[in-house]
Amino acid sequence: MSKSQPQGSSIVFEPRSGETWRDPFPMYKALRDHDPVHMFENDRGEFWALSRFKDVFAAAVDAKTFSSAQGLTIAYGEMEQLDLESPIVMMDPPDHTALRKLAIKNFTPKQVMAIEPMIREFVVERVERLREMGEGDVVAELFKPLPSLVVGHFLGVPEADRALFDGWTDSTVAANAGGDITSAGPVLAEMIAFFSDLMERVRKNPGDDAISALVHARPGGKEVSPAWILGFAFTMVTGGNDTTTGLLSGAAELMTKNPDQQKLLVEEPERIPGAIEEFLRMTSPAQGLARTTTRDITIEGKTIPKDRKVMLLYASANLDEREFGPDAGDCDITRKMRRHLALSYGPHHCIGAATVRLQSRIALEELIARCPDFTVDFAKGEFAGGNYVRRYISMPFSARGAL
Repeated sequence: MSKSQPQGSSIVFEPRSGETWRDPFPMYKALRDHDPVHMFENDRGEFWALSRFKDVFAAAVDAKTFSSAQGLTIAYGEMEQLDLESPIVMMDPPDHTALRKLAIKNFTPKQVMAIEPMIREFVVERVERLREMGEGDVVAELFKPLPSLVVGHFLGVPEADRALFDGWTDSTVAANAGGDITSAGPVLAEMIAFFSDLMERVRKNPGDDAISALVHARPGGKEVSPAWILGFAFTMVTGGNDTTTGLLSGAAELMTKNPDQQKLLVEEPERIPGAIEEFLRMTSPAQGLARTTTRDITIEGKTIPKDRKVMLLYASANLDEREFGPDAGDCDITRKMRRHLALSYGPHHCIGAATVRLQSRIALEELIARCPDFTVDFAKGEFAGGNYVRRYISMPFSARGAL
């Protein structure tokens, strides 16, 4: 990663989107080193950003002080603008705990592992197509459609309707990037109509999926609120797709930049699960999400007032030398680490973490086995819009080495 800006230079957190995602790392390092509790302002108000691991970690686990209930973007009044009952990621305990307990039953290791044959069949078909062509767009061919397949499966969405996910995700992300979440209103209305209809269908004919399980659950003898179920579906569609795409596209970039690491995986594929943790740490697909303070809180000698939006910069925290050592900016698939924040931590630890890891493991296993010399031209890759998730939307791929 790039070196920090020098002491005394102007250090400002600037939300990234599209091409400006290419290298946010000097900004993160400058913040960590010189202004770890950073206040910034724009035409939408006053905001704060935390960039060191210990501070981001402490905020992530302290839902009482750093609330999700006012939304996860740096937009004040986000929930009021949407007029939407809170999705699970925008809840605080105890409501969040109750819904998460119901939903997580569908993401047990046994249930996640049960879909491995389906995922592997899909991945093999896509990787073989890339291998036969010799080159192509690995994001379009594999990294983007794979999570759409998996999310659709868990939600019980008919295969013919799963292409809708990408459009919904892209529209919601674009609305956040543009600072006007209300522009996502028509898309949200479409999603609500779709999943309301799906809920009615599974009420009569339940399947082995999360929506069916939530519709028929009776915690405390009561039905789960339809608004909660819709919020869960919203979370899965908008958060379950781009996280895996960001991880896999970032991992492909890291392997091309570090051929010795790729060679080690080819020679010792059993290292892939450990490598995924390092790729998660290095890529941090969700670069940062916001919380809202419920009280004044002093961190590193600075006091953040109550009712302020605070960005938790997961990507910066995951590169913090104070936590991961002086080589934190280097990719080392043999690294031993206790924890990272790529999938958050505490109450809002990613509910689909096991599925992210499973998809990534299978994708890397098959790529390494079938295209051991693959490279990507990350310099020609294109980044998605949006201020929160760093992911490629296209990336040239060669099955047989340098493009």
